[in-house]
Amino acid sequence: QVQLVESGGGLVQPGGSLRLSCAASGSNRSIWTMGWYRQTPGKQRELVATITRAATRNYADFVKGRFTISRDNAKNTVNLQMNSLQPEDTAVYYCNANFRFTPRDYWGQGTQVTVTS
Repeated sequence: QVQLVESGGGLVQPGGSLRLSCAASGSNRSIWTMGWYRQTPGKQRELVATITRAATRNYADFVKGRFTISRDNAKNTVNLQMNSLQPEDTAVYYCNANFRFTPRDYWGQGTQVTVTS
């Protein structure tokens, strides 16, 4: 089984920054894609950013230019640097991981990000 543990969430003012981290453990093979999704009450979970083992990055339009995703393949860690945070970024952020050619997804417990003045 794969376990994902997120950290780095918190409360910040508009325009502030946070850095989220996710550590994966328990995998017997290399994780292909790692990423971040977010969800607010009453809305579907939405993609924020993903990164493959080959370092191909995919960002949602609403975070391009503000967020940066990175990973350390050797440590099975993915990070999300969030700058210029806005109130609409408030959500629970979930770490996600999956393997190439495998439909199963793994999820962390989530970390709360709150952007308020």
